[in-house]
Amino acid sequence: MSLKAKLEAVIYAAEMPVTLDQIVQLVRDSVLQEGAADDGDVRSRVRAALEELSADYTNESHGIEVRQVAGGYRMSTKPEQHDVVRAFAKSLKPPIRLSLPALETLAVIAYKQPVTVPEISEIRGVDSSGVIATLLDRKLISTAGRKAVIGRPILYKTTKEFLLRFGLSNVGELPSMEEFEKLVADSFQSDLLPVEQPPEEKTEGTELAPAESSAAGNDPAA
Repeated sequence: MSLKAKLEAVIYAAEMPVTLDQIVQLVRDSVLQEGAADDGDVRSRVRAALEELSADYTNESHGIEVRQVAGGYRMSTKPEQHDVVRAFAKSLKPPIRLSLPALETLAVIAYKQPVTVPEISEIRGVDSSGVIATLLDRKLISTAGRKAVIGRPILYKTTKEFLLRFGLSNVGELPSMEEFEKLVADSFQSDLLPVEQPPEEKTEGTELAPAESSAAGNDPAA
């Protein structure tokens, strides 16, 4: 079996992106037996085979591609197949459901990380503590230590799951805010939870029911 075929099989079988180091460890002995001079040569041959494999999948006859995502290699569907794959995925399992406040908070964390809840709330103009738990539960963010200020508030950052969800190799590949908003809309738009509307102003002769009133300045439940 050729080295390229081995790499293709490993990347296909891997549930998570497989790193160059992992691949080198897996095929090291066989590549040395095939004539590689040393570990450096093994690494060079593996890298060249990965580049060749990636190039093979750029052909329009393939609906998938080999991409570098979250520090490793994985197979993913090509952007032009997004609609049909999305429809298929929705038929198999419930989508991730996030509220608009949660998406706004996620965007702030992505672009300002590491960042604290008070800093997020200042940027958004409303209390953001309520949606942090939702993002942690979805594994889209994680803690990143504590900030060295009075009170030592917790810092938050995005996770590998975030990179996987948005098809990014690292946070340095984040698009502009305008492009990110479009990406969010394409990825989550049909999955958004309805956001509670604020009550209408009280008019003469009418009263608001207790359930319709809400505390000003707080996010709806995520």
